[in-house]
Amino acid sequence: MDTLLLISSTLLPIITIFMLHHFFTQKSSIPGNYGWPLIGESIDYFKKLRSGTNEQFAMQRRKLFGDVFGTSILGEKMAFLCGPEGNKFLFSNENKLVEVWWPSSVESIIKKSNNKSVTAESAKVRQLLPPFLRAHAVKNYIADMDSELKQHLEDYWTGRDQVEVCPFVAKYTFALAVKLLLGVRDATELEKLAVPFVEAAGGIIAVPINIPGTRFNRGVKASKRIREVINGIIAQRRKDLADGTADPSQNLLSHMIVEVDKRNQDTSNALTTDGDMSSDLLGLLIGGYDTINTTVVFIMMMLVDYPDVYQEQTEIAKAKPSGELLNWDDLRKMKYSWNVACEVLRMRPPTVGAFRVAKTDFTYGGFTIPKGWKLHYLPHYTQRNHEFFPHPEKFDPSRFEGAGPAPYTFVPFGGGARMCPGNEYARAEILVFMYNIVTRYNWERLIPDEKVVIDPLPRPVHGLPIKLIPHKTEA
Repeated sequence: MDTLLLISSTLLPIITIFMLHHFFTQKSSIPGNYGWPLIGESIDYFKKLRSGTNEQFAMQRRKLFGDVFGTSILGEKMAFLCGPEGNKFLFSNENKLVEVWWPSSVESIIKKSNNKSVTAESAKVRQLLPPFLRAHAVKNYIADMDSELKQHLEDYWTGRDQVEVCPFVAKYTFALAVKLLLGVRDATELEKLAVPFVEAAGGIIAVPINIPGTRFNRGVKASKRIREVINGIIAQRRKDLADGTADPSQNLLSHMIVEVDKRNQDTSNALTTDGDMSSDLLGLLIGGYDTINTTVVFIMMMLVDYPDVYQEQTEIAKAKPSGELLNWDDLRKMKYSWNVACEVLRMRPPTVGAFRVAKTDFTYGGFTIPKGWKLHYLPHYTQRNHEFFPHPEKFDPSRFEGAGPAPYTFVPFGGGARMCPGNEYARAEILVFMYNIVTRYNWERLIPDEKVVIDPLPRPVHGLPIKLIPHKTEA
């Protein structure tokens, strides 16, 4: 008994010290509030996200804890490195100290075979993109974008006194992405993809509770239906490539099939299935569609009050021969128009930012970020912050004249090695849309003070209904 008491009295303090040490080292020395177990501060994070004030989540905590603070979101210990210095650090240390990380909701929506990680596989996909998304490739898409949009306007806008902008813009941007990336033009195939697409995209940043009726559950089911459709498209395209009726360089899907088949011949590589390719393509469609669709809608919303872009676009239209489609040189002349688009991107970032994971312990701002901790940057924090953009609530395209904003304060497309590979594609599609709309119409908002919700991305709550006023002489 005495021996047992002696052992207990000796071990108890050691165990207590160990548990306390484990508890505090798990929390790290990073100041912050970690909220409730499992839930953390997710409720406040998503509440601010839905209300369109997610920069406030970071700003409030920065006032309390400083430029580096810790929190817990989606069940993960997470550090915020605030300001342009934090953005620069994350972007410049990609694949060195940090690497891309996705919440479990993404892993479930963009599902891979054999439990392969979406994060690990994304690097392989990015290697396939440059031939189709860099500036030299995008130049070849301009005429097609212009032609497709003119047809869309003829089919859905011409002859109408009023339109609801959101669904019409969504229809066009999604169809164009599917046509250019997958080479799919059949209306039936487009419809099979479009119907479940919105729910799949919504599930990406939903709370990952997979029970019937939740946004996440609907997203998982919708993504499965989309992948089944894309699997069928892949199977047919592979046949077309084999018999010579399709060309490997005609679009991303054809190129991907050829390159993946080559890679699969090397037995040292993990096999990439058609299901993996369909998941990759779904991820690309979500990424490209969301950014462009959201930005175009808010350009339509803002230009009602700031019509100065009309003069630049009209001059470009007058200089072109009748019937000639837009080209790369035309887009290079749209400097003020792009400033307008950038100011919209600043005020209404189309994404919630991005996540990283620490590959190793590292020090930033005097604090140790432990290996395995997640990091999160919000474009909203710098872009809607008076420290970096005076009067951030004011719409002012002149901010982008000359040298433009200070480095790492305007980051709608990320930066560094993980700069969005489709930024040139997005720029081209946005400018083509602006040109065609502005040279055809003036418009008035039917709900002048229409509110904006984040559901899961920014959108006018009533879909932005407008009254169309065609110009007397169209360009």
